[in-house]
Amino acid sequence: MTLRIGIDLGGTKTEIAALDEAGAVRLRRRAATPSDYGGILHLIGGLVAAAEADLGVSGATVGLGIPGSLSPATGLVRNANTQCLNGRALDRDLEARLGRPVRLSNDANCLALSEAADGAGAGHGVVFAVILGTGVGGGVVVDGRVIEGRNRVGGEWGHNPLPWARPEEHPGPCCWCGQRGCLEAWLCGPALAAGWKGEGHRDAGGIAEAAAAGDEAARSALVRHAGRLARALAAVTNLIDPDAIVLGGGLSNLDHLYAEVPRRMAPYVFGDVAAVRLVRAKHGDSSGVFGAARLWDRP
Repeated sequence: MTLRIGIDLGGTKTEIAALDEAGAVRLRRRAATPSDYGGILHLIGGLVAAAEADLGVSGATVGLGIPGSLSPATGLVRNANTQCLNGRALDRDLEARLGRPVRLSNDANCLALSEAADGAGAGHGVVFAVILGTGVGGGVVVDGRVIEGRNRVGGEWGHNPLPWARPEEHPGPCCWCGQRGCLEAWLCGPALAAGWKGEGHRDAGGIAEAAAAGDEAARSALVRHAGRLARALAAVTNLIDPDAIVLGGGLSNLDHLYAEVPRRMAPYVFGDVAAVRLVRAKHGDSSGVFGAARLWDRP
């Protein structure tokens, strides 16, 4: 049996999944992510070894999704929210530990690859996938292939400025990357929570519940967030005109986005039509790990 192992390395949890030749899931597990680099290498090595032992196989391909990317200049991880990864040769260190090649990509790229293969973007040539959660990212897949680009920043939508910014939106909030006004700083879960001045829970689910219960401040925060997301996705549409835009991450569970955002995008899409297919990720928070496994689907 030929297996493809995928690993989604998150800030708080790490997930492993094994797919067979037909794409069926043979194994899935999750574990807490250690806070140190050596602990992460140990965890991943142990997860792969245990998965292969349980399934009675060896030499499975291994793909890894991370909240960052490899620099084409140095081969080292950069821009990772999990700070201990930055400046490390993660792929080479894992190859030495596992005794085989490892393919590594950004977690949003893995989301896009999974959803384009057999998820909400299946059957579409150009898929743009978005992670809306604690952070914000994007990935582009064209005809089944991730577009990473020369600098390996393809799809890094979260670190572009908010388009068609209004006077009150200048200069924008500070972003961890050192810039101001990045989409991540406007659209992430904590930013949505900060825009609500109501009482009670400050997560996205709490805001949606408060809005449904008549909290005007919560409703206004959701409207502002949807409007900013609409402008941000309209800019993507004007650039690559994707066949499908797939939302993943925790905020993708906000039901109002799927009707509200396409309607609000229309005035900003450059053309006489604005036929936008905005859909929720089919595989939920496991899209990343399935996409990591699929990094070996093409040479």
